[in-house]
Amino acid sequence: MIKLYGFPSTRATRVAWLLEELAIDWQYQKVDLFQGEHLQPAFKDLNANGKIPVLVDQGIAITESAAICQYLAEKYGRDKFLPLIATVESAIYHQWFSFIITELEQPLWTMSKHKFVLPIDKRCADILSTAKWEFEKAIEVAESQLNDSYFLVGEQFSVTDILLTHTLNWAKNFEQILPPTLEAYRLRLSQRPALMRAIEKEKNAI
Repeated sequence: MIKLYGFPSTRATRVAWLLEELAIDWQYQKVDLFQGEHLQPAFKDLNANGKIPVLVDQGIAITESAAICQYLAEKYGRDKFLPLIATVESAIYHQWFSFIITELEQPLWTMSKHKFVLPIDKRCADILSTAKWEFEKAIEVAESQLNDSYFLVGEQFSVTDILLTHTLNWAKNFEQILPPTLEAYRLRLSQRPALMRAIEKEKNAI
C-alpha cells in the first residue's frame, strides 16, 4: 500500500488531496515536526533532507511534493489530472506548474523560513518585506492569466489546480490579500470533497 509521510498543514496536504482524488488505497504516517521526528535516522533514510512529504510506493521513496503529485497522476490518474502530452494544454499545464513552484510559492516559503523554520540566529526579519513584495508581483501575474477560468487548464481539473489552491491557502494563512478572481477560485476549489477528506485524514493521523 502507498504510504505518505507528512504533517498537517504542510505541503503533504497537496499529496494527500491528490491521493483522495485518485481514490486509491493509501496510508498516512504522521511525522511530528515538533518532536523532531523528521530529523531521526529512520526518517532521514527516506529523505536525507529530513523534510516532508515523502511518498513510499512499492518500496521506493519519492520526495518533493510537486514531483510526487506528478508521479501519482502519471501512474494512477487513468488519463485524469494531466493533459495529453505535446498539446497546447500540456504547455499551459507545465507553464503553470513551473510558475506556481518557482515564482508564487517561493516568497511564501521565504516568509516561513524567516518566521519560524530556520534557527533563530539564521532568521532575517528585514527579508520579510521583500518576500511580501515578490509575492504581490507574482499574484498579479497569476490573476491576469487566470481570467474567469474554472480550472487552470481548460475544463479539466489537474495537478496544477491542487498546487495553486494549496499555495493560495498558504498565502491566506500569512494574511496576504488575494485579487478577487483568485480568491473566488481558491474558495471554490477548497470545497472539493477530496480535499476535505485529506484534511480529515491528516487531522486524525497518529
